[in-house]
Amino acid sequence: MSGEPSEDPHEPDETLRERIHFRARLARYFPIASWLPYYNRHLLSEDLVASIIVTLMVIPQALAYSILAGLPAVAGLYASMLPLIAYSIFGTSRTLSVGPMAIVALMTAAALSPLFVPGSPAYSEGAVTLAMLSGLMLAVMGLLRLGFFANFLSHPVISGLLTASGVLIAASQIAGLMGIGGSGFTLIDQLTHIATHLENIHLPTLIIGAGALAFLMLMRRAAPTLRRLGLSASAATFIVRLGPVTAVTITTLVSWWLDLPARGVNVVGDIPAHLPPLSLPSFDPGLLRDLLLPAFLISVVGFIESVSLAQMLAARRRERISPDQELVGQGAANIAAAITSGMPVSGSLSRTVINFDAGARTPAAGAFTALGVALVILFLTSLIAYLPIATLAASIIVSAMTLVDISALKRTWRYSRSDFTAMLITILLTFVEGVEAGVMAGVAVSLALYLYRTSRPHTAVVGKLPGTEHFRNVRRHETEIDKEIALLRIDESLYFANARYLEDTVYALLADRPAMQHLVLIGSAINLIDASAVETLESINARLKDSQITLHLAEIKGPVMDRLKKSDLLDELTGEVYLSTYAAWTDLRHRLESDARAGDTAPAG
Repeated sequence: MSGEPSEDPHEPDETLRERIHFRARLARYFPIASWLPYYNRHLLSEDLVASIIVTLMVIPQALAYSILAGLPAVAGLYASMLPLIAYSIFGTSRTLSVGPMAIVALMTAAALSPLFVPGSPAYSEGAVTLAMLSGLMLAVMGLLRLGFFANFLSHPVISGLLTASGVLIAASQIAGLMGIGGSGFTLIDQLTHIATHLENIHLPTLIIGAGALAFLMLMRRAAPTLRRLGLSASAATFIVRLGPVTAVTITTLVSWWLDLPARGVNVVGDIPAHLPPLSLPSFDPGLLRDLLLPAFLISVVGFIESVSLAQMLAARRRERISPDQELVGQGAANIAAAITSGMPVSGSLSRTVINFDAGARTPAAGAFTALGVALVILFLTSLIAYLPIATLAASIIVSAMTLVDISALKRTWRYSRSDFTAMLITILLTFVEGVEAGVMAGVAVSLALYLYRTSRPHTAVVGKLPGTEHFRNVRRHETEIDKEIALLRIDESLYFANARYLEDTVYALLADRPAMQHLVLIGSAINLIDASAVETLESINARLKDSQITLHLAEIKGPVMDRLKKSDLLDELTGEVYLSTYAAWTDLRHRLESDARAGDTAPAG
């Protein structure tokens, strides 16, 4: 990075190495140490510009997502301050913008609404407790290096969850757009509530909400028109992304000018003009037990979305993201939200992309955004008081619909029906039972599909391509084969779930090849053989020995061979372990030919 000071050339080598080693260890737990010592005016100017733009975006989003979560509007603003500073210290992404997020807000509401009255002090305490539990879980998972846990949700399942959540979030705001209030956290409950309360539509609220929604949708498609008017692509994109800020500003002024609160239009209302008060989570054992699973699901979903986005943007700048440290960073952000009367937070897709495009170079941009939010709370809350709730509902609907990815459904259907099934199950359960059920179903289906696929590994009897040293599936290619030698390639790691299937495959091959004298198991695709599979291989070896068939291994990878050396298999193996399939083929062919010649020259009985 430009601006990094060079090490003192006169410094002793040992001292220099100690400094570098200490700095690396410090940066491992406090990533801020990897960029703060090299911070300069150039980076400061870029981060400041980006933070101003993101601050303009975070205000309406924070207000909207806190209302979506069933919390007072100010909770979203509180969650957009100290969490950003905490993440700038512990997070590894240079551009991830942490704060309230739509799907996390929806999951927060789904977890707390059955327990407390939305908007009550007990409900806010529950949100603080939820954020604390989520933060502690994320931090512990990071310290234990459990970042790999994100792999348990397949991409089709994540895509299905986001699509269903986008529809669910948008549907939850339609009632607010009409001024009839929302109800339920499943699609059926929400649509039923709307259908049974149509006579209660509040016309002024509907006009404000529908107008804001139409404006925001128009702004989403305004970039080509703005470019035709002569604006640059970056300027057009910037104006489009300021659509929510513009809608909030216009409707707030209209609400103030026409005194819409007096006409029955719900508005944000008074927001305390002070910094977040310190708060503590509830220590009620019953509440902690009730919130344990929701906190875990919020942690997993938020982390997966955040780390995926952070890695994608980091790759563009050739930077590195540590999933384990990201767990710690997001855990620290949630703990910070909990102690400052906030709500569960995660990386925001829209704000992160804007932060990246605006030129943020370090996490300091997030800290500057937190400062901007603090200034808004201290000096501008009187202006926000007249902001109609319907405008925030319109903003949430437009933002949520960006999560809906119909093309992913089409692509998955074409490529893999099993993955599409997992995606569809996730979507339907999210619609019918809510986000938590969708997440759990997605994990369960993903693991079930993995176990099913790997429990029936692809195997192939291979033969030698004429004139080469290559071996291919005899069903796909014209190959040289020998009825006395069977070459069986196993295209999957061997473990308890597929050990029996391998055994059945070998015995079926044995039945089809009555003249077989040698069986070579080719392990070029095997990365693991667990204890159950080793016992199965020992059993196969013993049975083949009883049938006068020699078992050989070929192309076994080094780490797998290291594990096999700790077992009895290699000592009991009736055949050899070959470096390559070609070596096994040539050696066994030579043996058979030698045996045949020896039989021809032997004297008659």
